Amino acid sequence: MIEKKVYGGKVLVAGATGRTGQWVVRRLLHYGVVVRVLARQADVAFRLFGEDVEIVVGKIQSVEDVARAVDGCDAVISALGSSSYSGESSPASVDRDGVKRLVDEAAKAGVKHFGLVSSLGVTRWYHPLNLFAAVLLKKWEAEEHLREVFSSPALSFTIVRPGGLKDGDPLLHKLHVESGDRLWSGWINRSDVAELLVLSLWVKKAKNKTFEVVNECEEVQSTLEHCYDLLPE
Repeated sequence: MIEKKVYGGKVLVAGATGRTGQWVVRRLLHYGVVVRVLARQADVAFRLFGEDVEIVVGKIQSVEDVARAVDGCDAVISALGSSSYSGESSPASVDRDGVKRLVDEAAKAGVKHFGLVSSLGVTRWYHPLNLFAAVLLKKWEAEEHLREVFSSPALSFTIVRPGGLKDGDPLLHKLHVESGDRLWSGWINRSDVAELLVLSLWVKKAKNKTFEVVNECEEVQSTLEHCYDLLPE
C-alpha cells in the first residue's frame, strides 16, 4: 500500500541493485516517490524493479554516465559499496572516487539533497575493516567531500553510518542513534537504513546530519522520524 505522497521530486538511487540499494528503491516507491536508478546492466535493474523505476545504464566510474543519471533529479541517495580489493569495484574506485564523482555531478545538475550510506567506524584508521583496501578511510574521504560540497544554504545532506547490515523488513526494531563515531559495534536491518535516508528527503531535522545507528531492541515502530529528534542541532 502506497502512503500519501510526501515528496514531489525525482530521486536518483546509485547502487540500487545492491541489497541496501534495493531497499532504498522499495521504500521510495512505498511513499510514491519517482525513482531513477543508475545501473550497469539494464536487464538486472528491470528484473528487480520492473517498470516502476526509470533506468539509466552506466558506470559510476564515468563522468558522462553520472552526469546523465543526475540530470533532472532533485535528490540523490547513494548506496554504493565496493566488492573487491582492486580495479573498478575497489574501495578507492567506488566508496571514494565514485561517491565524489556523484556528489560533484549532482551539485552541477542542481540536485538539492544528497543522502549517503556510510559505515560505523569511518574515523578510525586502525579499524580491522581497513585491511580491506582501507575501505573505511575511503568512505570517510567521500563523507568529507559531501559535507564540503553540500553545506551551502541551498543544499543539504544526510549521512547514515550503520552498523553491520542484516536483511529483514523495516520498522521492526527500536534504533539507537549517536553522533561522533563513538559506537564500536551493532547491527541494523538494511531496510531501516533505507527508511532513514528516504525520510531525510522531507524531515527537516535530518538535514546536514551525520550519525551512527544500530538496533537497540526488537520493537515495532510506526515511523523512524523520531530518530532525528535524538540528534544534536
